[in-house]
Amino acid sequence: MWRGRAGALPAAIGALCRALPPGSRPAPETFRLAKFDRPEASLQIWRLLYSLLKQIHDGGWTELDTIGTQIRFVKSVLWYHGYGRPEFYQLPSDGSQGSRELLLAFSWLLNRISLLEQLLTVNRVKIRDEASVCTCEDNLSNSWKDRTEIALEPCLKREVDVRYLQWLNGRLRFQWRSLHVESQEQCKLLHKIHSYTSGCHMDQTIGHFSVTETDLIRQPDSYKQLLQSLESETSRLEAFLEWKQLEPVYWHWMETVLDTLSEDANTFKSEDVCKEKNTLPNANLCCHIASNIIGEIDKLTKDLVTLHDGLHELVTCKKSAWHEKVKSRERTLPDEREFCAAVRTITEAVKLKLSDLKYHCAHKKNGMHGPYRLVFKDKRSASKTGFLSSVSKEPITNVVNATEVISKLQMEEATLKRELKRLQEECRHKLDEIAEGLVGVICIPPMKR
Repeated sequence: MWRGRAGALPAAIGALCRALPPGSRPAPETFRLAKFDRPEASLQIWRLLYSLLKQIHDGGWTELDTIGTQIRFVKSVLWYHGYGRPEFYQLPSDGSQGSRELLLAFSWLLNRISLLEQLLTVNRVKIRDEASVCTCEDNLSNSWKDRTEIALEPCLKREVDVRYLQWLNGRLRFQWRSLHVESQEQCKLLHKIHSYTSGCHMDQTIGHFSVTETDLIRQPDSYKQLLQSLESETSRLEAFLEWKQLEPVYWHWMETVLDTLSEDANTFKSEDVCKEKNTLPNANLCCHIASNIIGEIDKLTKDLVTLHDGLHELVTCKKSAWHEKVKSRERTLPDEREFCAAVRTITEAVKLKLSDLKYHCAHKKNGMHGPYRLVFKDKRSASKTGFLSSVSKEPITNVVNATEVISKLQMEEATLKRELKRLQEECRHKLDEIAEGLVGVICIPPMKR
């Protein structure tokens, strides 16, 4: 379908490169070299992945890091996102080879985590004061966890010291506290700017200046830099729109990259067969082994069918036994009032579980996620304007009250604390069971803080 368009592929790769941030744009020729696994393209793609992933996960990047540090960072981030190709994690730490594997990883990021969209969001020019709000539940499924475990399997062959994990935990706690203090300081400064400039904005629904607008008033010459940033962002958005139109061409080309990869793999296999032809069994023996494998597969299929039938019969027997047990329980209860009280208790417990389930479902569906504009509203301005009422000509969407977010976060905090307490009790019981089996050992519980 796309083979007749000779210039479509260069246009698609060119639009992809222009949509990337200015300091991270590779040459379009790098993609062609990576298709044929040329070693001169490896370092360029390693640096490309490092710079892009640093902008998403670390807020910035620096070229001072060594190539080994960059490669370790890229591998860890790809493992975090669930990239499960073992050949990628086996690439050397000097970046001397593996350009085709890196091209596959880059394309996987484009599709899996919407790499371009995230980069445009992170690097967009922020004129308004915003805050990131997220009340969504973690959507990390079990299958995702399985994929991440498979991806990390080559990296976890060595043992890890528990003291090192404790040090990492302490370092993480310290960084969280530092981040919390910095966030509080930022909120205080934003409150000062919003309160001091209240009533100065032309838009009465906002009523105050943002940090960028205040800086423009204090330093009017800085508008040139802001204008350049806006023009650069506009060009990236135009390149992104062009990329979305030509994106099928790129994925069709990636199919040819996979075909080249499989051809090279078959070539290496045939060379290995030629080298070891004296040790390989003959064709009849191979056919015999294949027939044995097919027979084993058929046997396993029959065993699975038998197991399924047995489980179905077992479930039926369990259901009938449970009904009989309930009926016998009803007969053995001495008083009807006691039975009604037990039923009432069970019903209330079920209603509580259902209410929690309904809340979690609604919370997951209506969860707030993404940046929201910060608008300072005191009681007087809220009474005058009706708290973001229809003073503005355009309807205001995504209006979130801070008290609502705080209440939802408090409910989520209470739920997590209950879950933590339950898990701690389970661990305590397991430790007690283990301690009972130890002879001559005295276990002293830790002091409560």
